[in-house]
Amino acid sequence: MRYAETGFNLEIDLTRGNIERVETDPRDTELYLGGLGTNAKILWDRVPPEVEPFSPDNLLIFSAGLLCGTPATGCNRTIVSTISPQTELMAFSMMGGFWAPELKYAGYDKVVLRGKSPNLIYLWINNDKVEIRDASHLQGKGAIETAELIQDELNEPKAQVAAIGLAGENRVYFASIEQGRSSASRLGVGAVMGDKGIKAIAVRGTKDINVAQPAEFMELCNEVLEYIKFRNENPIPGVMTILQGLGSPQEMATHDEKWHTENFMWGNSRVRRRDFWNEEIAKEWKETMESMQTRLISCYNCPMKCGATITPTGQPTYMMKCFSKLTYTMAAMSDLEFGFKIAGLAQEYGVDGYSTPQVMAFALELYENGILTDDDFPGMPSDNEGRFYWLLDRIVRREGIGDVLANGTYWAAKEIGKGAKEYAHNTIKKHEQLPLKLSMLNPVYFLMYSTGEKINITQIEGQFPQAPYPKREHREAFVKDWFQVPDEKFKQYFLDWEPRGENSNPYYPTVQMSCDIVDWQERMHYIDDALGMCSGLSSFPLKPPYHMHNYPKFISAGAGIEMDEDKLTQAAKRYRTLVRAINIRRGMRRADEKPPEDHWKKRFPELEKELLDTYYKFKGWNNDGIPAKESLHELGLDYVAEDFVQRGILTDSEDAPSKETSAETEKK
Repeated sequence: MRYAETGFNLEIDLTRGNIERVETDPRDTELYLGGLGTNAKILWDRVPPEVEPFSPDNLLIFSAGLLCGTPATGCNRTIVSTISPQTELMAFSMMGGFWAPELKYAGYDKVVLRGKSPNLIYLWINNDKVEIRDASHLQGKGAIETAELIQDELNEPKAQVAAIGLAGENRVYFASIEQGRSSASRLGVGAVMGDKGIKAIAVRGTKDINVAQPAEFMELCNEVLEYIKFRNENPIPGVMTILQGLGSPQEMATHDEKWHTENFMWGNSRVRRRDFWNEEIAKEWKETMESMQTRLISCYNCPMKCGATITPTGQPTYMMKCFSKLTYTMAAMSDLEFGFKIAGLAQEYGVDGYSTPQVMAFALELYENGILTDDDFPGMPSDNEGRFYWLLDRIVRREGIGDVLANGTYWAAKEIGKGAKEYAHNTIKKHEQLPLKLSMLNPVYFLMYSTGEKINITQIEGQFPQAPYPKREHREAFVKDWFQVPDEKFKQYFLDWEPRGENSNPYYPTVQMSCDIVDWQERMHYIDDALGMCSGLSSFPLKPPYHMHNYPKFISAGAGIEMDEDKLTQAAKRYRTLVRAINIRRGMRRADEKPPEDHWKKRFPELEKELLDTYYKFKGWNNDGIPAKESLHELGLDYVAEDFVQRGILTDSEDAPSKETSAETEKK
C-alpha cells in the first residue's frame, strides 16, 4: 500500500484525446519526495532542451505535494511545472486553496498534460471518471466566472476548478492559473495552459488517503496546531507587523502599510516615497479596507486567514491574496481603492499580480520619455488610472502595443528598441521581480536573487531574520526559543549581526555565513514545494511550526518512508540540483545570475564575485554554476552528468563550462 500519495498519475495526451491512469515508481518518491521533486524528474526525462515552451512536446504538470490530503495543517499546495515562455527555463508556480487535496481524493498525485487540443476544452476529473469536455462556450470568460459556470454545468458545487482567463487563452507570458482562493501566477504557466487549449481543470474526489502511522501522525499534527495557537497569541517583537506572526503572511489583516509603501518602489520600480505614510493616508486606507473587505478566509485545512474576499463598488466579489494588495496601487502611484478595483479585474483576466503592474508602468514610462508615442496608444485615456485599465485590456487581448507588452518588460524592451532596455531594469532571468530596492548591498539577498530559480524573492527568503536587531539584548532574547535552526551556529550568526560597524552589511554576515543562511532558507522552500506545504507555516516566517526537526517525522509517519534530517537534506539537494540541471541544459549560466544594476545603490563587484564563487563551490557547482560531476554522483544523478558530457556542457576529464556562457544566446 502507498501512504500519503495515491501512487497514480493521470496522463493526458491532448492531441490524441488519450487518457491514462499510470502507476508511479515508489523509489522516485524516496529520492525526490513528490510535488516539485518528482515534477523535475519528469521534465528532465521527457522534455529535452530543444523543446520550446509552446511546443506540443512541452509538458504542463499539476502536482499535489506528497503530504497534501493528509491531516497535516496547511498542506494544500498545487505545484504547476512546465517550461516558461518568458524565461525559457523551468517554471514551478504554487497555488493554495483546495485543488491539490481534491486531486488526491480523486485518486491521483499529478495530472501530466502533453500535446495540444485542436479545440478549447476543459477536463472533468470525478474520481475514476475522467472526461475531455468542450469549452467553446467558455472562450473569453474570466477565470473565476469560468469556475462558477463549470460548477453549475456539472451540478457539482464542491468541484475544485483551476482555470485561465483571457490572458491565458492569448498566451500572455505572465498569465496565471486561478483557483478560487489562490493562483499559480509566476513564469507564465497560464500561457502554456492556454497554448495547450485547456480552459480549466475541474476535480471532485471522494476517496481516502492513507497514512503509515496514524497515531504518530496525528500527534505531530496536534503539536503543530498547539504551536500555531501559541504563536498567534505571542507575536515576535522587533520586526515589521507582517513578519510578527505566521501565515503567507497575513497581509489582508494588516492596515498599517508604512513599511511596504515607504520601502518598496513605486511606478516602474523606480521611486521610493520615504515620507508617504501619514495619519491621513492611514485613516483613508483603513476605511477602504473595512468598506471593501467582506471577510478573511483560509485555504484547505488551515487556521490562518491570509486571504480576504473583496467587494469593490460596482464590481463582483473576488478573493485577494496577500501581496497583490499593493502592487497595482504602487505601480500607478494611486490609492488602495484603485488597487482593489483593478486587481479584481486583472484576476478575472488571469495575470500575475507582480509582473503586470510593472509592465504597465514600464509602458507609461516609455511614453513619458518619448520612446513610445501617441501612435502606440491610440485612444488611451488621459487620466492616470484610466491608462492602467486601458493598458490591461490591450495586454490581455494582445492588441496593438499590448501585443508587445504581453511578453513582459524584458522581451518588450528588446522589440521596442530605442533605449527601452534602460527602463526594463527590474528583471533577472528575463522576469520581473518584486520591486524592493535598497541602499547597501545585502550579501544574503544578493545570493538569493542571483541563484534562485523560483524567480520570486518571497519564495526564497524566510526563517533567518531579514535585518539585525538594534540591541544585543534583544537578539539574545530572540535566540532563546529559536529551536527551528538546523544548527546552533545560526544563533551565533544572528547574535553577532550589528546594524552598523564591522559586523554589518555588506561584509557581515560573512561570505561563508551568507552561503549557510541562503542554503538553509532555500532548502526549506524546496522541501515545502515537494510536500505541498504552504510556505507561510514553514519556510517564510520566523520561528514556524514546520522545520527541519519535525519534517522528517511527518514524512516517516505520513508516507512510510524512513527519514531523518540528513536524508531529507540530501533529497532536497538532489531535486534542487535537478532543477538547476534542467536550466543549465537550457542554456542558463553564471552570466544570467546577476541582479538588476540598480537593485542596491552601493554595489561591491569584488565581494559579489566572491559570494558567487564561494556559493557555487558550497553547492558543488563549478565556476560557471554548473553542477560538477562529483557532486552529481554523490546525489545519485550520474544520468545528469552523462547527459552534460554528451552535450559538451561538462568534459570527461574535468568540470569545464561549455562554450555557451549564458542563456542570453536567444532563440527569439
